[in-house]
Amino acid sequence: MATFLYKVGRFAFRRRGLVTLLWLAVVVGAGFAASVAPPPPTDTFSMPGTESQKAFDLLKEKFPAMSVDGATARVVVRAPAGEKLTDPAQKAKVESLVGALAKAPDVVSASDPFKTNTVSQDGTTAYAVATYGVTALKVTDEAHDGLDKALEDSRATGLTVEAGGDAVKVDGAPGGGAEGIGILVSAIVLVLTFGSMIAAGMPLLTAIFGVAIGGAAITALGSTFGLSSTTSTLALMIGLAVGIDYALFIVSRYRSEMAEGRERQDAAGRAVGTAGSAVVFAGLTVIVALAGLSVVNIPMLTKMGLAAAGTVAVAVLIATTFVPALLGFAPIKVMPRKERRKYYGKPLSERQQRKADKRAGRQKPNLGTRWARFVVRRPLVVLLFGVVGLGAIAVPAASLQLGLPGEGTMAPDTTQRKAYDMLSESFGAGFNGPLMVTVQAKDAATAAAGVGKELGTVEGVATVTPATPNDKGDTAVLTVIPKTGPTETETEELVAHIRDIAGTLGAANGGAEILVTGQTALFIDFSQTLDDAMLPYLGLVVGLAFLLLVLVFRSLLVPLKAALGFLLSVSAALGAVVAVFQWGWLGDFFGVEQPGPIMSTLPIFMIGVVFGLAMDYEVFLVTRMREAYVHGAQPSEAVVTGFRYGGRVVGAAAIIMVSVFSGFIMEDNVFVKMVGFSLAIAVLFDAFVVRMALVPALFALLGRSAWWLPRWLDRLLPNMDVEGEKLNHVLDAPIPAQQRREQEAHLPG
Repeated sequence: MATFLYKVGRFAFRRRGLVTLLWLAVVVGAGFAASVAPPPPTDTFSMPGTESQKAFDLLKEKFPAMSVDGATARVVVRAPAGEKLTDPAQKAKVESLVGALAKAPDVVSASDPFKTNTVSQDGTTAYAVATYGVTALKVTDEAHDGLDKALEDSRATGLTVEAGGDAVKVDGAPGGGAEGIGILVSAIVLVLTFGSMIAAGMPLLTAIFGVAIGGAAITALGSTFGLSSTTSTLALMIGLAVGIDYALFIVSRYRSEMAEGRERQDAAGRAVGTAGSAVVFAGLTVIVALAGLSVVNIPMLTKMGLAAAGTVAVAVLIATTFVPALLGFAPIKVMPRKERRKYYGKPLSERQQRKADKRAGRQKPNLGTRWARFVVRRPLVVLLFGVVGLGAIAVPAASLQLGLPGEGTMAPDTTQRKAYDMLSESFGAGFNGPLMVTVQAKDAATAAAGVGKELGTVEGVATVTPATPNDKGDTAVLTVIPKTGPTETETEELVAHIRDIAGTLGAANGGAEILVTGQTALFIDFSQTLDDAMLPYLGLVVGLAFLLLVLVFRSLLVPLKAALGFLLSVSAALGAVVAVFQWGWLGDFFGVEQPGPIMSTLPIFMIGVVFGLAMDYEVFLVTRMREAYVHGAQPSEAVVTGFRYGGRVVGAAAIIMVSVFSGFIMEDNVFVKMVGFSLAIAVLFDAFVVRMALVPALFALLGRSAWWLPRWLDRLLPNMDVEGEKLNHVLDAPIPAQQRREQEAHLPG
């Protein structure tokens, strides 16, 4: 591996113009393909194999005019204080509002609360439902404006009017500022790390190239593979993260090789051969984690994971080819400004030499070296503090409650939340989470009437509406209103209970088949599907990554502690998320106005993204240790060497990622905050506590045992030579230059 990549790095450095033109051609080609490709398909949400999806598909087939996948706006109206909506003057205002809703763009029908009996018992509150002929994602800005105008005109008459539903425009959506802040912080950290604007700009430039290619490719292939516009969300986020990281490590290694006196082209080859090998295997672990999202069996997550995995593959290719090509254009300017003179071959003046000697005399070991020495001297103390600290933070994770974002968890000043609260106050909490029960039988109307009567006696059910049969009479729909809200545990238990007794109810009513669906049931099934997939997903990504790390480090204990450390950091991150967003601790500081369940997709996404980044840091840091160890260093010396060369760079990479993710905490949308907080805190724990504290402490305690591998397995495994031992053996041999060039031309790989 190292010898092959060495040749790739030298070729890219030497033929930098050609390599750059090829990558520019790829960018232009991908952009052109995206511009001429058909529009991407609309986002669809489906969960094959679940009861709610089966019932949903049945409704689309049996009730084609119902538009079950069409967007809806539930408009809640309240009379002025001291009056009732049943008063003639107020009733006329409500009827005028219903007429305006019916005429709004994309609306196919609007219910009259006085005809559908959706007026509260005290007559002060009512709600009308506007049904759209398109899905929520296809509701146009014109339609949103039409709905807003109808609401504003009605409010002007003295009514209190609020609206919820998926047809209502969501306020507080991500504004795009977070990405800009993250890139700005990344640039500052890179400049401070490298002391060179050009060296700092290379990782940013190549990362943007990779993201542009990945995003354009997803758009170009959208109509072919059913990739919607949101498929690229994860790809852009993780592509930017790993793109910066991978280029950062190769540029840093190039500077180290130059500092050791290597010739420029040779330094580029060695950087790609060593750090590039680590990039390839780190990229493979990220690809495994993202592609592993397929095991969840939710098409949307599968497409997002595979698209992101493809973007990571592009980032690896760019890091190992485009980065050395860019180094060829500025081989000296990537070095710190104070050191450039010697690389140009310009002699220092006597005064400059005295200053340089003084600086060298005052130079202390860098922070990474000092920290590694501290850990090596006190490994047990560091290990105990790290494990106990993360373990304590992880305790709240035992109370993790998963759910999906709903209007009840939105900010109190949004119209959706106001409508939600008005319905709860006047009709009961269950009106915000109705269940749809489908009854399929030969005489569906009679069977549904019997089923509805039985369901009305079930504990936890507030009311059951009369059945609505289809034209053929073989299917009917009941609406069951729970007594509790859609995100409460009691509602989840009610759905499970109705499904448990469905067989008995169906047998007692003409052998009917009974299914439960609706948004509430769909969300419950979604959370359960993700919960059931958690352990298989963890087992898959951790198991495959363990095998990859065994190949990289030729050790059993190093991959084992890498995996265990990741589980510890993720557990601590989930504990922090539960404490802040579910329990409300420090809610004011983080802008969490309404604590509630943790988004169901968060643990899966966090595992996939953070696992990839964690293995990046593990590979880059420990590879330098392994490299020192195989070259004869003692285990404790190898730890110090690894931190001397890799600690600062890994720390900078982690700070960049924490900054990028932390930028999302400032967004108004609470779920965007949650994603940003969870990823930032997870990277913080994993990089600075696990990788930079627990890992060196364990190395110090285990000594040579850390690198133990059974002899039979050592003979069985292929030698990937990630640390470049064979490469260095060839290149550093004291042989004539002509023979050296001949050997380099015939290096294996």
